[in-house]
Amino acid sequence: MRIATWNVNSVNARLETVLKWFEAAQPDVACLQEIKCVDEKFPAEAFERLGYNLAVHGQKSYNGVALLSKTPLEDVRRGLPDPGEDEQSRYVEAVISGPTPVRVASIYLPNGNPVESEKYPYKLAWMGRLARHAQDLLKLEEPLVLAGDYNVIPEARDAEFPANWEGDALFRPQTREAYRALKYLGLTDAYLEADGTPGAYTFWDYQAGAWERNNGIRIDHALLSPQAADLLSGVSIHRDVRSWDKPSDHVPFVIELDL
Repeated sequence: MRIATWNVNSVNARLETVLKWFEAAQPDVACLQEIKCVDEKFPAEAFERLGYNLAVHGQKSYNGVALLSKTPLEDVRRGLPDPGEDEQSRYVEAVISGPTPVRVASIYLPNGNPVESEKYPYKLAWMGRLARHAQDLLKLEEPLVLAGDYNVIPEARDAEFPANWEGDALFRPQTREAYRALKYLGLTDAYLEADGTPGAYTFWDYQAGAWERNNGIRIDHALLSPQAADLLSGVSIHRDVRSWDKPSDHVPFVIELDL
């Protein structure tokens, strides 16, 4: 089973590019982030023609996540538990049906900048909510994949110019500590487990020639339960997609599970 995660930065604005990649890569499951549309505006028919079932948790103009699967989706959850007054669409989860069912979530973790604003406490609180939910999911003892745009640079090795990110919400010590706390629940970072080569970035900003200078960062991650980690057979970052016409600033990250 090939499970992809990709922040597409507006699915409708980049639909031709997104479909081109889907047709070439043929992922079994895809986690999309920052779809930037309400559910009714998601181009469902285009993906259904490619054989995908969908679960969408959208939001007008901002955020939004989706799950696509070539087999039916079951036990769909939209949003984390205990949302309070949180109206941002950043989490969708479902069980991918099959001989070995896999629970998969598409995550768009808050950016958190500027750190002096209310956005950074919101980011840390959201990470706490994710950790509490992950802890409950791990009790199910089933293959679990928490994939998406985490907006976290875990280590200095995950940035071409780490000094440029000092003080940024993606690289602040509290952010990295919260990410480690999530992993320490018993989750495995799929990229580090299957490859781990430094310089494997998933995001290049549109500004200041970041792509041309390879000024990239690794912020798109897949965290696996022990049951999923036992099935992990490989990972790949499709960095060439960043050079296509009308690209997202992120590229697809794909993990492979032997089912």
